[in-house]
Parts: sequence; C-alpha cells; structure tokens
Amino acid sequence: MEPVSPHIMELVANLPHTPGVYRFLNAAGTVIYVGKAKDLRKRVAQYFTARQQESRKLHVLVRRIADIQHIVVPTEADALLLENNLIKELQPRYNVLLKDDKTYPWICIRNEPFPRVFTTRRLVKDGSRYFGPYTSVSMLKVMLDLIRQLYPLRTCNHALTPDALAGNRYRVCLEYHIGRCLAPCTGLQSEADYNAGISAITHIIKGNLSEVADLLRVQMQAAADSYRFEEAQIYKDRLDMLKRYQSKSVIVTPAISNVDVFTVLTDDGEAYCNFLRVVQGAVIQSHTVELRLGIEEDREALLSYFIAEMHARLGGLSKELVVPFLPDQELPGTTYVTPQRGDKLQLLELSERNCRLYKLERLRRMEKTNPERHTERVLGTLQKDLRLPALPRHIECFDNSNLQGTNAVSSCVVFRDARPSKRDYRHFNVKTVTGANDYATMTEAVQRRYSRMRDEGAPLPQLVVIDGGKGQLHAALEALEALHLEHDIALVGLAKRLEEIYFPGDPVPLFLDKNSESLRVLMQLRDEAHRFGITHHRKKRTGAMLETELAAIKGVGEKTAGKLLRAFHSVSRIKAASLERLTAEVGGKTAQAIKAHFNNS
Repeated sequence: MEPVSPHIMELVANLPHTPGVYRFLNAAGTVIYVGKAKDLRKRVAQYFTARQQESRKLHVLVRRIADIQHIVVPTEADALLLENNLIKELQPRYNVLLKDDKTYPWICIRNEPFPRVFTTRRLVKDGSRYFGPYTSVSMLKVMLDLIRQLYPLRTCNHALTPDALAGNRYRVCLEYHIGRCLAPCTGLQSEADYNAGISAITHIIKGNLSEVADLLRVQMQAAADSYRFEEAQIYKDRLDMLKRYQSKSVIVTPAISNVDVFTVLTDDGEAYCNFLRVVQGAVIQSHTVELRLGIEEDREALLSYFIAEMHARLGGLSKELVVPFLPDQELPGTTYVTPQRGDKLQLLELSERNCRLYKLERLRRMEKTNPERHTERVLGTLQKDLRLPALPRHIECFDNSNLQGTNAVSSCVVFRDARPSKRDYRHFNVKTVTGANDYATMTEAVQRRYSRMRDEGAPLPQLVVIDGGKGQLHAALEALEALHLEHDIALVGLAKRLEEIYFPGDPVPLFLDKNSESLRVLMQLRDEAHRFGITHHRKKRTGAMLETELAAIKGVGEKTAGKLLRAFHSVSRIKAASLERLTAEVGGKTAQAIKAHFNNS
C-alpha cells in the first residue's frame, strides 16, 4: 500500500458523519468517481485501507485521487438518487453502476380522459402528473396494488373521447368481469365518478395514507376473523410497507423544472456561499465558496456578487433563482423566488445545510493548524451568549460538598483560555458555617477567594460560574458586594436540572442550545468543580473517621493520630504493626496502649 498524502487524509478527516455523495477528482480537476454513502467519513476512509487497496482497480483509483468533494443529503435514498444524477451528468471514468440510461420509476397519472395510472421511467412533458421517484420497486408495486384494490381503474389504451363513447365503439373486457374496471368505455361509469377516484388516488400518493391504512386494518381483521390467516398476513405486510412508504424526495421532484438555488452565510470577516443547480427536477451540481471580506458588506450585496460570479463561470443561469432573500441588484430576465414552504423551501434548506457544513469543515481545518483561532472563537461565542463586557479568558467556578452538614468543603476550579488550569485550583475547608447551609458556605468561599486576590493584587477573573440556581447565585453576589467587586466580575449560576443559566437580578433564566459550545464550556467547568470538590470531601471525611477511631485509644490525641496516619497510612496497618515499630513512632507507653486496644477489640 502506497502512503496517502496528508492533504487527502485531512480531507477525509473533515468529512461529516452524514448521508451524502462524494466525488474523487484527479490532478486536472476532473471527476473520476462518484459514490454514495450512509456515513460519508466512514465510507471514504475505507478506500485508503490496505485491505481495500488489494483490488487493482481501487489501487489505481486511489493513486489518482487529488481532491475530494461531497454533497450532504437528508437520507440514504436521497444519496442514491443524487448519485444517479451526478453519474449521468459527469460520466466519471471509474463508475460502472448507474451509468446507463436507466432511471428510477415514477407513478404517472396520464393527462387524458379517464386517466390511466401506471409506472414509468420516462418523464414526458405532456401535462401528465408524475409522483416519485421510488428507490424501492417493491414498495411501488404495493402502492399500485393498493390503489387498484381501492379504486378500479382502466388499463386499456382506448381513446375515450366523447365521440368514441357516443358511438359505442368498445365492449366490456375481462377486467370488467373480474371487477378490476367499471367499464367507463361503455358508459357504465361516469367521468365525474372516475375523476373522483383519481382525485382520491392523488391524495394517497401524496402521503394522505390514513384512509388506505384504515381499510387495510379492516380487511386484515375480517380475514383473521374468518380464519383466513394467510390472507390476513398479506394485508399486514402491505400495511407495514405502507408505513415505511415515502412519496416524495428532497433531491428529485417533478414539481420543479429548471432552477438555480443560492444561499449566503456571513460570519465575522467571512462569508460562505452555496449554489445548487436543478435540471428537470434533479440536483446535478453543487458548489460552495468562501468569500473573505475586506470591508463591511451586507448580505444582499454579497448575494448579488455571488450570483454574478456564478453567471460568469457558467455562462448563464436559469430563468428562476431560488434565494433566501432578494439581492440588492437583480439580473435582467431572471425571476427571484423566496419560498416560504414546499419543495423549493426544502431545496433552499438543503443548500444552506451544505453551506454550514462547508463552513464548519473550513473552521476545523484552520483550527487544527492554529489552535488559538479555535480558542478565540469559543471565547467569543461565550462572550456573546452571556453578554459579557470582556472576553472571558479567566473563568472560575465554585461548588460545595458536605455529608449531612459534616466535613463541608468548597472547591474552586480555574479555566484559562477555555482550558483547565489545575495549578490554580483551590479547596476551602469551611470555618464559619455550622451544619448544612449551602448558601452560607458559598458566601464564605467566594469572600475568602476574592478578598485574598484583591489584597494580593492578583488579576480577577472575567467570569465566575456558581454551581446552583438563584439561591447559590445570590449568596455569591452578597460576597462580591461585601468586597465591592460586583461590578468588576461577571457572575452567573448554572442549575443542573435543565442546564438553565441565571443572572443576578434577572428571574428569567437563559437556555442555550444543548449543542452550544458555550454551554459545553460551562458544563465542563461545573463538572470539574464537582469532581475536584467531592474528591477532597471524601478524603477529609475518611481522614476524620480514621482519626475518630484512633482518638478512642487512651493516650492518643489528635496530633498523635495524625502522626500515626502519616506513618502507616491506614488503621489496618497500624493494627498489624509490631510493638517495636509503634514504639519508634510514638514511644513505648503509647505503643503498648495501642496494641492493648486492638488486642481487646
């Protein structure tokens, strides 16, 4: 196996774990392979393993890969359809599957008197309505079978014009005798009645399946009540498949002919733009670029620039452009659409999703080479979310620990540039509080911490996080007010139940998105403070219990007990120690008392 270039491995590492279509390009920029994936990163990474490259074809393909591009899609079925479109459009050298003219089947309701309903792989612009495509042929057959059971339809090719019906040209056929058709060709079924069935079929195909599902349940129950269990199982299978059925796809939709889709996302000093081209209802092209802004630009001007750039690159655009908002300058002869719902809105959302993922990939790539950039972004997000006056480079978090009011301790952890600074961690053994008083304990810890920092002239943190709700936050605020530091340090409380964030004087909490980087930093602070505090609390509680047991021995006081524990580390070792060893530590008289105590016990 030949070594893979670091550039390619970096591209693979930045692929998302989402369904999509990937494209391999050679050094000349030509697409040489298109593939689909349930998980883009896992699938593409497989090409660069030794086991995969045992195949000569794969070995040659991998050796020629100079770049990797991808398009994310919502589902695996969409990835399959998009792969089909791109292979037909690009004709990559190393693709074999889906290179022929075969397309996925559709359901067609023909534009004619007494319309026929059938499957087709060709879309003809004759006014007929098409629904699909269907990536599962078996599911398509089940749907057609259900339709024909519910609504008898004609399957003949007769031209049922008013003159033909008036002339009685046709006779009833076998389909009529077996109940699959009501013979509209002979006038036994009116056109209004037939079209009512077509209308109902249209609603079913579009996804209004409740009526079909209810009928299947009735048929299944009737068959089971009559002990026709095999027939009941058939209805059950159809009902199960119906539940899994999806009538429409985001990637291909016959409701949209030829449109171009544009989205623009702006960030500090940068903008990301995505372009989708839809031809005959299928996405055949996706392109995302990054724009670096020299001066402040509004998004309308950026959109105009990007549309003009794509117009120059492609030599023209579609007559209809789908955009999230109107640009400041419009191309002549072009219609701009800002959809609020429907298929075009789904295409716009797909374009925006590709744009966001491209932006995230670029940021991750830059942050790997420049970790400070990642830190600045996280701190900037935290400052914006918490409305802080300064970048929170120095953050501290307090947590209390006690057991039924005994051995109460407080912990303070310190983060610098969003990372733990463990050498600055501090413990506080509570001195002025008796019993379980969490609020008073918090007040003491905060006051001791910042009175010392103020007296020593140490730099104060930009943000202090309190583990708890409004009560603990108020207690910490009282400590800062007593030190006249309430205006110098930003203070927030993080409650555990719903991860809500409280601000002093504001009864309404702030809820951040669960995936927010700001919330993750705050939760990491809280969890680290809890871990640090509970560890110290357990050590203190264990030491107190051991000292209490040793103090029960006549002649052993607090200092002697501490000396013994430092020398032997546990009561069991003290008990097993020889008289000579004990005498060396605490003297002969005390050693004899210790041995006598443990022998009697």
